Amino acid sequence: MTMPPQTRRHGLRARFQPRSPDSGGFMTVTASNSRKPMTRRHMLGAALTAGIGTAVPLGVASRAWAAPTASSPAQLTLPPPTGPHSVGTVPLHLIDTSRPDPVAGPAHHRELMASVWYPARRTKDLPRAPWMPEGALRAFLTDADFPIDPALGPLTAGHMGAPVHRTGRRLPVIVYSHGSGSHRGDHTIMVQELASHGYAVVTVDHTYDTFTEFPDGRVVTPGDVPMFPRDFAADLRFLLDCVEGLAAGHNPNVDGKALPQGLLGALDPRCIGAFGWSKGGTATALTMLADQRVRAGLSIDGPMQPTITADLDRPFMMMTAVFTRAAMPDVAEFWTHLRGWRLNIQADGAVHNSYGDNATLIPQAGKILGMTDQQIQDWIGTLDPARSVRIQQAYPLAFFDLHLRHRGRHLLDGPSAAFPEVKFLP
Repeated sequence: MTMPPQTRRHGLRARFQPRSPDSGGFMTVTASNSRKPMTRRHMLGAALTAGIGTAVPLGVASRAWAAPTASSPAQLTLPPPTGPHSVGTVPLHLIDTSRPDPVAGPAHHRELMASVWYPARRTKDLPRAPWMPEGALRAFLTDADFPIDPALGPLTAGHMGAPVHRTGRRLPVIVYSHGSGSHRGDHTIMVQELASHGYAVVTVDHTYDTFTEFPDGRVVTPGDVPMFPRDFAADLRFLLDCVEGLAAGHNPNVDGKALPQGLLGALDPRCIGAFGWSKGGTATALTMLADQRVRAGLSIDGPMQPTITADLDRPFMMMTAVFTRAAMPDVAEFWTHLRGWRLNIQADGAVHNSYGDNATLIPQAGKILGMTDQQIQDWIGTLDPARSVRIQQAYPLAFFDLHLRHRGRHLLDGPSAAFPEVKFLP
């Protein structure tokens, strides 16, 4: 649940202020009545104040979480995927020996946690993976000063370590990049939907701009080390190397931990797409410009900063909400450099948090905390959460099916009666 309405750098009822290009493309967002960036603690206090009239003491809110009622479920939930396959998942502990660690120094290399999601078989009795590892989730909630017991975090549809469902063909691959101060589970609805339809999806925590937990129990949180879109893109390019290794039968786990049955050799390194949210959307574009291995890219409300002036000749789709071409010159400039298939869609009532797991998790949390409808809308917009989920499940799948599998997806031909809130922007 990324704090509203964007990330840890973003505040309630925000006003967007582009930073200079050499900042790496972060967006500084300040509260409408202050120049001071909002912290998670400030955002929670503002949200509670906006919803109830006076700030609710955290102890009271904590008791609300501890004593759920029949109308407020004890555990947050994610909607199940719609595809024909069960879903499996496995974490990967990775080290990129080509890059020094920016904190530990040149004697250490960049360390990452990632996950592979895939169509699975024989999932009965296998545990479902949590949305976030417990230590990372606890740090995330502590940083937010958000009074939720980590045990209430949602479970995903991914069965841990399940064997891969093999059909004789290799699996098309999609890599995912999260937003600033977020984590690799932030778009699980989209990730598990793609996996249920036969894709392998590789997600990554961008260390030092994320909440991540390593196998030895270390938890790393966003810190003072700046991580720019180009750093995210470097992580994605390393992931592509790992995909090629997995396809060739090599286990990239630095701990030597065994992989699920059938995963080695299952991925197709010649059929790769990428998508990302916010800064991860910008990183997706930068990755495609630097690496021909990515055949199609999807940006979910990416700011496209610093300004991108290079031409991109492969398919690219933008799902915009706040960072629109009309409002953001950088996004408009990037659009002019898309020389291949391109599409820009936008859902009525969407804000930055509308495309992601927040769309369904925030209303559930708000119900337990006693938030008003207006307060919840301040976080996730006026787009109905159930409709947001369906949009997230349908449009990314249609895009990657069209450009990675060459399957006709008429959903992308133009406005659809099934999705009247989705506009096609010329």
